[in-house]
Amino acid sequence: MTDESVFPNAAYKETVLAPLFEGAKTHFVAPVRAINQAHLVMLTETGILDTAQTRSIASALDEIDQNTDLDAHNYTGEFEDYFFFVEAELKKRVGPDLAGALHTARSRNDMDHTVFKMILSTRLDDLLDNAHALANMLIDKATREKTTLIIAYTHGQPAQPGTFGHYLGAMAEVLLRDIARLHQARQALELCPMGAAAITTSGFPIDRSRMARLLGFKGPTQNSYASIASVDYITALYSALKLLFIHLGRVIQDFQFWSSFEVGQLYVPDEFVQISSIMPQKRNPVPIEHLRLLSSLTVGRCDTMVNTMHNTPFTDMNDSEGEVQQAGYSAFESGNRALKLLGALVPALSIQADRVRATMEKSCITITELADTLVREEKLSFRQAHEIAAATSAAVIAEEKPLYGGFEAFSNAFKAVLKRRPSLDKTAFTTAISPENFIAVRTRYGGPAPEPMNEALTGYRTELKRFVEKAIENKKFRADSARGLSAAFARLKNT
Repeated sequence: MTDESVFPNAAYKETVLAPLFEGAKTHFVAPVRAINQAHLVMLTETGILDTAQTRSIASALDEIDQNTDLDAHNYTGEFEDYFFFVEAELKKRVGPDLAGALHTARSRNDMDHTVFKMILSTRLDDLLDNAHALANMLIDKATREKTTLIIAYTHGQPAQPGTFGHYLGAMAEVLLRDIARLHQARQALELCPMGAAAITTSGFPIDRSRMARLLGFKGPTQNSYASIASVDYITALYSALKLLFIHLGRVIQDFQFWSSFEVGQLYVPDEFVQISSIMPQKRNPVPIEHLRLLSSLTVGRCDTMVNTMHNTPFTDMNDSEGEVQQAGYSAFESGNRALKLLGALVPALSIQADRVRATMEKSCITITELADTLVREEKLSFRQAHEIAAATSAAVIAEEKPLYGGFEAFSNAFKAVLKRRPSLDKTAFTTAISPENFIAVRTRYGGPAPEPMNEALTGYRTELKRFVEKAIENKKFRADSARGLSAAFARLKNT
């Protein structure tokens, strides 16, 4: 054989193994350390290893952790990956036989997926903290803006009056559903693959439940084949994450539209505005563009993860392991940046009431309530009421009048359809077409009037409180497990 036939091939080393090793140095050291310690504790407690073996391995693992400077280590190709690097260091200290004993009843297959789940749990918990904070901020902002009038747009055109609080409540409601999907996806991360070994578990009397608890999992995965073959914990998580940023991206697009000079409904304060380098009159709310970019980047990165799993075999495979896992972490990076920026931007936004009022007056967007009032007060059919309302709005728009100045046009339209004068006088007409009345009469469940808004906001707070409590419980469980592992491992060294 020539030198070129010795593993690893130079191109394979450069393009695959070295980048994977560098990624492992960044992401995998702490989880692998925890798995080694937990596995040693479990092997000892089940009697698979004796006290002397345990004490030697435990001391060697400690020495490796304390004396190995991975940052200074460049990948040489001497060891296939980080796992074999640690095993080689262990062999130097306790010999190959005893070092190999630590690998009893486990495989890189179950270790890899356990590492990935541990990392994803931490990253998801951090992202959920930011999502919970955003939801809390939205509920608070919606509460403050319950009566702030805005124009609700459909198809890019002024449609009906609304309130900023009602809009933000809608945003919070969707966000809470997205948060619920993320919490649901987290459940798959709470089950530990350790003990599945390569595929079929082991003939050794291992304790999979003890291993899971030491590592901060709620329990072991059940089917050992699925433990190393299934990737639904990846696809479910990144699908849920993708939906969160698709939905936030739609709101961000509204903010871009609302803050345009022509619309002017939304005011972005100076702290979020950049000035043109050549056009001093321009106020550019570019953080909104960065939010749109970060959301789109996150969606694309999530798609990368899910699409990579497509048409892969139902078995352990590299397609779902180190390199793609490391690629997926960038989705959390850009996603967290978007959540933090949006959480800072939204509280600073305000509605420009004068611009809103002016657009309402030009666009006749309260005309729907005039038609509804005619049905209720004049006992007209909806067809008749709609015909009168349409004629009224057409007349005032043609005359470039605000709707509140259109009582005469309304009276004429009413007489043309009903052959009689309306019972609504000018005062009742003006009240009916006011945006304040438009909001006030919409008291049905889910509407923008104060009563349903208060009910909704109370419900949102209750739901968010449950999510936050669940997140606190998850972190406490992990912290308790980490303390338990540390204590159990310390006992091994002192046995």
